[in-house]
Amino acid sequence: MTTILILGGGVMQEPGIRIARRKGWRILLADGNPNAIARARADVFECIDLKDKDGLLAFASSVREKSGLDGVFTAGTDFSSSVAWVAEKLGLPGISYATAMRATDKCLMREAFRAAGVPGPRFVCWAGTGDPGARLEAAGMTFPLVVKPVDNMGARGVKRVENSDELGEACRVAFSLSRTSRVIIEEYMEGPEFSLDAIVDRGKVIVCGVADRLIRFPPSFVEMGHTMPTGFAPESVQEIESVFLAGIKALGIDNGAAKGDIKLTPRGPMVGEIAARLSGGYMSGWTFPLASGVEVTEAALNIAVGLPAGNLTPRQEKVCAERALISIPGVVERLSGAEEARQVPGVAEVFLRIAGGDAVVFPSNNVQKCGNVLAVSESLIGAEAAASRALGLFQIRLRPLVKATNDHLFREAGHDCFDGLPLQFMTQIQAMPACHGELTGIDPAAPLAIETLPGWEALHDRDWHGIDFAESVRLACEQGGGLLSGGAGFHLSGIFWRALVRGGRQGAVYVLDSIREAVRSGLLREFLLHS
Repeated sequence: MTTILILGGGVMQEPGIRIARRKGWRILLADGNPNAIARARADVFECIDLKDKDGLLAFASSVREKSGLDGVFTAGTDFSSSVAWVAEKLGLPGISYATAMRATDKCLMREAFRAAGVPGPRFVCWAGTGDPGARLEAAGMTFPLVVKPVDNMGARGVKRVENSDELGEACRVAFSLSRTSRVIIEEYMEGPEFSLDAIVDRGKVIVCGVADRLIRFPPSFVEMGHTMPTGFAPESVQEIESVFLAGIKALGIDNGAAKGDIKLTPRGPMVGEIAARLSGGYMSGWTFPLASGVEVTEAALNIAVGLPAGNLTPRQEKVCAERALISIPGVVERLSGAEEARQVPGVAEVFLRIAGGDAVVFPSNNVQKCGNVLAVSESLIGAEAAASRALGLFQIRLRPLVKATNDHLFREAGHDCFDGLPLQFMTQIQAMPACHGELTGIDPAAPLAIETLPGWEALHDRDWHGIDFAESVRLACEQGGGLLSGGAGFHLSGIFWRALVRGGRQGAVYVLDSIREAVRSGLLREFLLHS
């Protein structure tokens, strides 16, 4: 019986575990979390920190001596170097540890690309001593720049900086998130970004697909979704794949898998990063089979145990759109809509990472999102529409009267949920008082009146979940108990509309809930004063 050691027991490793089980393999699972969600699906589980290469090697050696071990595998983690360490020491299939380090350490990666002439930005590495600005000047680099930890994933600590005043803080944050206390500073690459996965079968590279990435919320880099296949022209795709192949060769990835982030800049395609593993973000395990019918995970598993990759020819041509569910800051009072979202025609998967009582933040990286929806259709329009409809069914209801939520909606600078509204409309909103009428005699059980704004029904700017403005107004009133009106008596004005612009229907519902709670607790005047 084939035996495989899989590093990681989370959601991203579940496709590999499922496929290995279907193939009748014996599954060993290692994860630093003793409560890893996939633990029960393994034949043997060992709680080992995936950074602990020697601990993993000792476990793997013991298993091989007792019952045999055919390969080591991971997907969607940043520990391909741990996989390579174990495989190299035990003579199992895979890449060398040196190659894995070049594909993990961003400074080593950039140096390998530069030596091989692979297109990429200029860069400098900084280990926490001396002035990083002086190094940039010596290298002839100019702003904007991107600061990253050299050895983290999910866009943690990655930030675009516009000037020297921002550089120091960005370096400090990235430095704190680096396992080896090092930072890389790169020239910013303007242009759309693509994600690619490849299988490398004993030197032969098969690019399995190209996806468009939707990156938002500068100066951070948050992926709000991806779409496969790409909508770009074949000639552009060919150039992108060519640079990806050159990068794989430069790193020395000759047996296994490779995941690339490539940007199409005004100077042509450039490599963002290439990892020696399959992609996370629900791409390799879900998007590929949904779009093309190809299980790239199975091919990578085969190679990990010394088998041929197998047939990677696409079996279907569909469009898969993955889209993220995010929240404004606060504490989740309750979450609903998941089951309704799963019933939307075209929705293939719904993943949630939050529950009632959890604290949530506005994302600055890819691990701070609340969930994800994957939808599939014969067309891009159909896939995007299904994903958007599903996201619109979710309600992340926040606890009322929470400072973090108030600050995000009314005090802090940041990203508006609707950032394309007409200037005249926004000027009207900014000029409105928070409310009208007396602050006494309000019935918190009754619908709250809201001053209407002329023309709101005709506004169709879309929020970060793809819901248009007019629909968001209707949903906020329906879900939060608001009534568009005006006239005499207490009614909300600018506080509702400003919260809607900044936080979408979630922000508007939060205001309606907070008004009611403030009335009950005698804090209405204070809440309005600080909003």
